[in-house]
Amino acid sequence: MLAGAVLSAMPAQAATAPSIAAKGGYVMNNANGTSLYTKAADTRRSTGSTTKIMTAKVVLSQPNLNLDAKVTIQKAYSDYIVANDWASNAKLIVGDKVTVRQLLYGLMLPSGCDAAYALADKFGTGSTRAARVKSFIGKMNTAAKNLGLKNTHFDSFDGIGKGSNYSTPRDLTKIASSAMKNSTFRTIVKTKKYTAKTITKSGSIRTMAAWENTNKGLLNGYSGTIGVKTGSGPEAKFCLVFAATRNGKTVIGTVLASTSVTQRETDAKKMMNYGFAKLG
Repeated sequence: MLAGAVLSAMPAQAATAPSIAAKGGYVMNNANGTSLYTKAADTRRSTGSTTKIMTAKVVLSQPNLNLDAKVTIQKAYSDYIVANDWASNAKLIVGDKVTVRQLLYGLMLPSGCDAAYALADKFGTGSTRAARVKSFIGKMNTAAKNLGLKNTHFDSFDGIGKGSNYSTPRDLTKIASSAMKNSTFRTIVKTKKYTAKTITKSGSIRTMAAWENTNKGLLNGYSGTIGVKTGSGPEAKFCLVFAATRNGKTVIGTVLASTSVTQRETDAKKMMNYGFAKLG
């Protein structure tokens, strides 16, 4: 009888943990941080452009932040794109004045490394650009420490690091969960397309080509998706930090080192399905 009682107490459709191609994966209940799925969740790996979640979080946590403050695009930002083969960019134009809000969209939708550089230069402290960038990266590491993360370190503002830019599926998920507490961040990462109007050197208005969200596969293809960010690179392979809300419940998670753009989305969908099944 006891065995029967145990069986009858089990849910009618107990979910089977999915098999994913990614080397690392983690999903948690966003409401309370309870783990729902783990695969090498605490193994340090390169994070690619998912690093930019922390870039945005640091900017949005600045005291007295003015999202409409204007930043003039410097030649150094476009030179940086040219010098780094893997650098995705928002195609910002030297001399244009762009608002902090627009830079955040340029950071998170097309994953602009030029936008990341501009934000690091703006919100770091120091008398030289190099000093300001170093200061900003320091703020990223301080934010990770403040979240109690032991397996995360940043050496870049965009994920194009020198080998010591790493995190784990669990840590990245916690960073994203923290960032999602900010309403501006939440609005940006669920936006599929955004058109910025910038001010040119001559003072005229430039309508930029629309920025499309690199996470549109999930935003268009998985019901309830609310974010968050893609990433890729020679070392990072294919990464995705994701979140979705269904029936008032939100799951949030990360895949690191998947095998392709489509596979990281497949991995994420499997993990979210499993997470929602466990939440009931």
